[in-house]
Amino acid sequence: MTDKQTVQAYADAWTQSIEAISELVTPLSEGEWNRPTECPGWSVRDVVSHVIGMELELLGDPRPIHTLPRDLRHVVDEFTRYCEVPVDKRRCHTAPEMTAELEYTIIRRSRALRGTRYEPTDEVRWPMGPYSREIPYHQLLRTRVFDVWTHEQDIRRALRAPGDLDSAAAGITRDYLVELLPRAVAKLAGAPAGSTVVFDVHGAQEFMTSVHVDESGRGSVDAMVPLAPAARFSMDWETYARLACGRISPSTADVKSEGDEVLAHRILDNFSVTP
Repeated sequence: MTDKQTVQAYADAWTQSIEAISELVTPLSEGEWNRPTECPGWSVRDVVSHVIGMELELLGDPRPIHTLPRDLRHVVDEFTRYCEVPVDKRRCHTAPEMTAELEYTIIRRSRALRGTRYEPTDEVRWPMGPYSREIPYHQLLRTRVFDVWTHEQDIRRALRAPGDLDSAAAGITRDYLVELLPRAVAKLAGAPAGSTVVFDVHGAQEFMTSVHVDESGRGSVDAMVPLAPAARFSMDWETYARLACGRISPSTADVKSEGDEVLAHRILDNFSVTP
């Protein structure tokens, strides 16, 4: 695909996933908005508030002026504090207020995506608090697809409404997370130079890939799968995504590992690659 076709594919995937969130939460009763999700410290309402807050910031709306309570245990650094402000601000909002704001945000953001003047490689601001920086426009859109799909899955699991594990947004998320595997294997887990680790993932997003660590200790994704890797993991796609996004503990995940047990444990302990 061309760069413009890629950007359009990201916009389409974002639209499908955020509209799925809207469809999931619109019929909820007031109490159902308070169901806890796997996203630490956040309810369904909080997850939706985060999605709204991020999209509004990308639209150029000012961030809310709000003082956070001091007893939020999941707020542990400047990044989580940054994310929490638009979330805590909406904790007193009613279900109709939440659904109305979400619907209006989707309308505004969709209009902005259709009318954008940005070229795929134009540098744009990525508003993420202490991680804020300039990134290419296409990269910003892909990151939004990843974030929205991940939170769609948070909501689905909280509501026991599985789905969209095979959507376009899921495929984009798969590729995004695979690109981060070398960081988990080589940098965080410290896999030895010359070693290769294999990941065999089945289910809605089926793939097999490996991470090879070169003599300088740098990891890279490799399509070649050796017969005797240092470690090999087998799991389904949903488990892979939940682990990579820090939603479940490796000790509770249904993962089969083979090879060097010490290395396998280190990799799983460092598998979460999201902030």
